[in-house]
Amino acid sequence: MPEDKQSEGPRRQFGDIAPALAGYSEDVLFGQVWEDPDLSPRDRSLVTVASLITSGSSEQLAFHLGKARENGLSDKELVATVTHLAFYSGWPKAMSALTVARRLLADGS
Repeated sequence: MPEDKQSEGPRRQFGDIAPALAGYSEDVLFGQVWEDPDLSPRDRSLVTVASLITSGSSEQLAFHLGKARENGLSDKELVATVTHLAFYSGWPKAMSALTVARRLLADGS
């Protein structure tokens, strides 16, 4: 995980109660998996956002929408992704995702 993200990373959030999971998250998931060159960061973000939306994982979605923006996805593309997935994952999951996206878009962050 890049150094600037380290302070808000899994070790800081959960290292006290789940040090192994926090370590795997930073070292394996955000290290090895996210750095694998077979998918671009943009594509990896799009796949991750889609997966979080279809699984209804709204708590992790806010972070990954921000990461998707950092990786080159526009707000318009992210909202279009939510709209597209409404037909495949269900209206309630899409509406929940839009609630998270609205907060991100309103913050401009």
